[in-house]
Amino acid sequence: MDDHLRRVPRAMSRRHAPHPRPRSVAVVGGGMVGLATAWHLARGGATVTVLESRHVAAGASWGNAGWLTPAKTTPLPEPAVLRYGLRSLARPSSPLYVPVRADPRLLRFLAGFARHCTDRAWARATAAYAPVNAAALDAFDELAQQAPGLAQDSADPFLMVFRSVAERDAALADLSRTPGAHAAGHEVLDGDEVRRIQPSLSQEARAGIALHGQRYIDPPAFMSALADAVRALGVEISEGVAVTSVRGDGEQVLLTDGTGEGRRFDAVVIATGAHLADLARAHGVHRLVQAGRGYSFTVAGEQIPTGPVYFPTQRVACTPVRVAGQPRLRVAGMMEFRRPDEPLDPVASPRSSQPPAACTPGSTSRTVTTSGSARARARPTGCR
Repeated sequence: MDDHLRRVPRAMSRRHAPHPRPRSVAVVGGGMVGLATAWHLARGGATVTVLESRHVAAGASWGNAGWLTPAKTTPLPEPAVLRYGLRSLARPSSPLYVPVRADPRLLRFLAGFARHCTDRAWARATAAYAPVNAAALDAFDELAQQAPGLAQDSADPFLMVFRSVAERDAALADLSRTPGAHAAGHEVLDGDEVRRIQPSLSQEARAGIALHGQRYIDPPAFMSALADAVRALGVEISEGVAVTSVRGDGEQVLLTDGTGEGRRFDAVVIATGAHLADLARAHGVHRLVQAGRGYSFTVAGEQIPTGPVYFPTQRVACTPVRVAGQPRLRVAGMMEFRRPDEPLDPVASPRSSQPPAACTPGSTSRTVTTSGSARARARPTGCR
């Protein structure tokens, strides 16, 4: 990807004269996308500055489950998800939560989401995802080749756990529609086989699916290593700088922060996730981006699973991580359509901290204690 700055698409070259290669580039946002973009731009020869309103990996890049699973990357809007969502809104323990409020923007998003919950729309979006999924792990390999601290762990198998064979068979039907799952391969497991792979699971784990060829990372550790790799290339990372406006200024782009200070660059990349529209709307980006907030927390236990465990029916993701050098389990779940900077919801966050009782890693006789409070993370979801 080092030569991307020198490329001009053939179709574009017929319509427009190529722009001069930018020498100075600002990347707004210090998450996974922002830092990876900065890394490639710097290796391509640009002088890069990352401007982050809080600190590196302050949002979804820190609090996610850390899965690199092309076989499971599919569009969220589909008929089954819509039915699940409507049923779950009335349940106090629901992993899908839509706050009741008079919010025209949220209502507009939900209407668009519902329109896309069709088999035809799902198939079209899945086809669009396919080439990106196929290249995803190679992109992580490219990072790791240049910076050993960015290596990933193998999730082979990536374990999906169910309380019943019927739940497992429904998930198999979904996998059959996903191109990445066919390429990766999978095995169908009974309860005994599931517990042989992960002895920390209880007897209530009665069926499973083992996906192959997937990976995972420890998000805080990976993001710290990525920031170090970016700085090693000469990139300046300015934390605590909230960019409030982006506008053209002759041959350059002028960025203004909350103090009124202006900075000029040849080009800018806006990588602010759920906050994209705040800066991009003025430049013709009219796609509605809604924050899909999730919650995660970390626990200590007597027996931590050796790899990722997913409970699809409950929408709960469990990933082994390390905190201060000690093994811990990150539990992530829930989808909450809410503004990204709102505080922790006193109703939602306790619900997110309830893994499936029968399938919780560690039997009921084992001690599992929280090692930190729940943390909200907002990732972008979008519909036309």
